[in-house]
Amino acid sequence: MVLCLFLQWPLRELVQRFTREANDLGQIAFALLVAVSITAATRAHAHLHVDILARGYAPKTRVALQRLGIALGIAPWAVFVLIAGRNVVWSSLAALELFPDTYNAGYFLVKAALWLLALLMLIQAALDLARPRPG
Repeated sequence: MVLCLFLQWPLRELVQRFTREANDLGQIAFALLVAVSITAATRAHAHLHVDILARGYAPKTRVALQRLGIALGIAPWAVFVLIAGRNVVWSSLAALELFPDTYNAGYFLVKAALWLLALLMLIQAALDLARPRPG
């Protein structure tokens, strides 16, 4: 992704071609990276979260709050994104939509990344909720 975006300048100045293709490929890579990395950060407990108040809570309370946040926040939001985005994503996938400015192939992948993100978040939420509660 970084290489595609970095190459835009030399391609524009030296080769005088392929800058838009590099940009389009970079957008696809970025969309897929974001879709996967958010769930990966959640799995690794590496994302930013509010912990300043929760530090003083008992471990059982922290787990209960986390599970409540997953059940009332993350899971419903992921389902909402899957449902609300269905027309946009499905029509883009069915048509194998092109990038609007360049007519290069692959724009449907940017839109499909939305569903990938929501689906991965929903799977992670289900795994977190299915995990046995600590003693």
